[in-house]
Amino acid sequence: MSPPRQLPPPPFDSAAAEALIESFRQRGAAEQAFATSGRGRDLLAALGGHSPYLTQLAGQESGVLLRFTERGPDDALKLATDPLRRADATATRPAVAQALRRAKRQAALIVAAADITGIWTQDRATAALSTLAEAALDYACAHLLTETARRGELRLPRGGARDPRLVARGSGLTILGMGKLGGGELNYSSDIDLMVLYEPSAAAYHMEQAGPLYVRLARDLVRLMEERTSDGYVFRTDLRLRPDPAATPLAVSIPTAIAYYESTGLNWERAAMIKARPVGGDRALGEAFLTEIRPFTWRRHLDFATITDFHAIKGQIHATHEAKGAHKTVQVEGHNVKLGRGGIREIEFIAQVLQLIWGGRDPALRDPTTLGALAALAAAERLDHQAAADLAKAYGFLRDVEHRLQMVDDRQTHQLPDDESGLARIASFMGYPDLAEFTCILTSHLSRVEMHYASLFERVPSAPAGNVQEQDSALALSFPAEQDDPQTLKHLAAMGFNDPARVSAMIRGWRSGQARAGRSERARELLRLILPSLLQAFAAQREPDLALGRFDAVLSRLSAGVQVLSLFHRNPALLRRVAGILGAAPALANHLAQSPASLEGLLTGSGAGSAASVLPSLVKSARHFEEALDNARRLVTEGRFEIDAAALEGLVDVDTAGLDRSALADAAIGALLPQVTQEFAARFGRIKGASLGVMALGKLGGREMLPASDLDLVLIYDHPDGVPDSSGGPRALPPSTYFSRLAQQMVAAITAPGAEGKLYEVDMRLRPSGNKGPVATSLSSFRRYHQESAWTWERMALTRSRCVAAPPALRRRIQAAVRDAITTHAGEKALADAVAMRSRMLRDLPPEGPWDVKAIPGGLVEVEFVAQALQLAHAKDHPRILSPTTRVALANLAKARLLPRDEAKQLIGADRLFRTVIGLLRLTVGRWRADSLPAPVGAVLLRGTAGLIPPSVVDVAELRQEIEASAERVRRIFERRLGRLNGEHG
Repeated sequence: MSPPRQLPPPPFDSAAAEALIESFRQRGAAEQAFATSGRGRDLLAALGGHSPYLTQLAGQESGVLLRFTERGPDDALKLATDPLRRADATATRPAVAQALRRAKRQAALIVAAADITGIWTQDRATAALSTLAEAALDYACAHLLTETARRGELRLPRGGARDPRLVARGSGLTILGMGKLGGGELNYSSDIDLMVLYEPSAAAYHMEQAGPLYVRLARDLVRLMEERTSDGYVFRTDLRLRPDPAATPLAVSIPTAIAYYESTGLNWERAAMIKARPVGGDRALGEAFLTEIRPFTWRRHLDFATITDFHAIKGQIHATHEAKGAHKTVQVEGHNVKLGRGGIREIEFIAQVLQLIWGGRDPALRDPTTLGALAALAAAERLDHQAAADLAKAYGFLRDVEHRLQMVDDRQTHQLPDDESGLARIASFMGYPDLAEFTCILTSHLSRVEMHYASLFERVPSAPAGNVQEQDSALALSFPAEQDDPQTLKHLAAMGFNDPARVSAMIRGWRSGQARAGRSERARELLRLILPSLLQAFAAQREPDLALGRFDAVLSRLSAGVQVLSLFHRNPALLRRVAGILGAAPALANHLAQSPASLEGLLTGSGAGSAASVLPSLVKSARHFEEALDNARRLVTEGRFEIDAAALEGLVDVDTAGLDRSALADAAIGALLPQVTQEFAARFGRIKGASLGVMALGKLGGREMLPASDLDLVLIYDHPDGVPDSSGGPRALPPSTYFSRLAQQMVAAITAPGAEGKLYEVDMRLRPSGNKGPVATSLSSFRRYHQESAWTWERMALTRSRCVAAPPALRRRIQAAVRDAITTHAGEKALADAVAMRSRMLRDLPPEGPWDVKAIPGGLVEVEFVAQALQLAHAKDHPRILSPTTRVALANLAKARLLPRDEAKQLIGADRLFRTVIGLLRLTVGRWRADSLPAPVGAVLLRGTAGLIPPSVVDVAELRQEIEASAERVRRIFERRLGRLNGEHG
């Protein structure tokens, strides 16, 4: 046994402590030796000097204490609970009840001794209590089911099994543990929150009798658990967390429960489901139920309205339980450490609300334990790290206090004594030498929790103060009126709106519920609250009326407004960002109107944010293939909007945005390939030893994706020689047909539209033989094609290739094949072919206007041709120059002295400038053929290119001149390094 981390606390009641020690001296030799040893005497003194209940248990189960000291708490607990796992389910009801109560009594003594001596941590103690509860429920269920089967009311496929857990399989009965039991955090004297569910068609001989049968089982289970006999009781049991407890029986059918949660389930019930897990009966049935209602618990979209709901619940707690210490202020005497201000419930609410808001998009946040949830939220940057640390420390301390309160008399209490003597007992039981120190630490923890709770639930950030703030506030009150008053129009005009009457009418329409987003009372209240900030944010735009009109289009598309309006209410900075986006980028404004859920991407931070990191786990956790596709589409939609917005606002440069967009696409392809493969295998089986990989080229291959970039993909498969047709599915296919269809399925998964749109457009023209070739190419055919038939431009394209999804072995083989294709045919011919190809492009695909910086002479295409052709020409002798990213390849060429450093620097600068201009134009106006640009677009371009051009460039005309000068430098380098272009085309 490992030594305790601390000594048991000295006794508070010395007389009671000495009486317990003396009672052991009056027993047998073993007890006498125990009472006279230092550790035994200290433990008996701690038990007897603080807890009448533990004193009684020690007297009843002296042998358990001896075993605890000799063999340690883990072995002692195992000896106490193992009999339940081997017990006879056919025993009489009194024998079953006695066995359950004996195990509870012994386990309670062991857990208390291990807890107060510090041998066990708090989480180990609560886990032990939870394990005991599960073992008791398993045995009780096995007994009750066996009894029911004996009466001929139920068929049990495993009725003769010795393990109680096996008896319940196929029984139609499942028991969900809720609350602390579900989280494995059971209190010392807690009741157990259960939900009893049944599948009507599973095991009852007569379906119409299934309801009463399982209700009787639930009633008997409660009686077996909590009925007090001379042996005590097992656990107090609470079934009130079942669906609609006022209207449903003790056991609820699974179809009824699913229908309830899908239609009328409330936010507090979602929170309860965070901790739900099967703890008795048929566990597989329980898991299937929880999987089915997962969308209810973990909503697809962010829901900040949850905060208001939970704070209202907290107010009801104070109103209902104030007499039981649920005080509205931090105090000590009589304070309820669970329900009172700064207590355990506030910590749980913080964790659960943030989990409910963010857990729908990030499965890593779905930890059922409070401490685990706090840690996960902090790691995901959803909770401040210091706040998480404060809350975790307070939670540990307050749970210890709660346990000591309950150990005194085995009462389900959370309320501190209201007298000094009682408080002194708890302080002593906690190990503090005096009440003052305990009080100081207690109030410190309570106050920190109160502060963090208030910051989330009670303090809504206000908009930045400005010279129109008072006017804004006045406007917020004027819009219930049916028509404008002169003062309202005057205020709007002063703010900068050009058509105050139109703006006023628009806002009155919101407030009167003309749009669906404002039809509920709560939505209209939220609109009133955010209106000052909203007006100020849109008035700050270059064209405020136009920007506000775009926002009106977004509101008109919403089916309900509370969720989105709550987003703005809780996140004022988000409203300012949206106003800026709507003011500057019509393309993004249209996207936002079509997909308001994209707003959620703006809350995850700049860059790819959490979308790329959480997408794989969210896809993997999907219940079925269509849900996996929907999850991928949703996160890609959010992630792309988030990256585009950050690029538009200058929060990320073009290189970072390209990396982030590519990481998002990589994540989507990598997450979907196993899902598509599994779905396909269900119909056509698998081919042993074979696999499919996805290779990206172009902008995705180079990790330089721009807004609206499509995906240049090549799908490659490999299999052993002589492999037979697929097997293990309803239908077999030969390898070539199998992988051709699988590849088509993969492309369809990426391009098929859903509620959130489609993931990406896919271009497969870069595969061997282009559009004439098969959708999927075997690795051997790929090798042969590039050794015998490929054009130079195809090998140039390969310099930008990456394998983005494949099993590791296939990935290595694909990479080796690409390297061979690039290096085997390297030479000066690549330069001449590149010049000829560029000449044809200038003739056949001229630029669409002066802002088409990709196709203009000296534009982006020529930068990329220099990098690709030089790599192809020199890769055989200098393999380290290879990189799919243009700027990296140019730097590598300079490092290898195959390109002068100053020329490489000029090309890298032009590459960044051209990609920045292309990206910002796509975000704002799309394709633009005219010479002049709208003023807001010109401002965006100047801001976005500020670090790439001389500081002296201050207007769009000068920016055009700088672009042309950069293109001239690129053209000179192109012709110097690759060869002279035909004059009439350049």
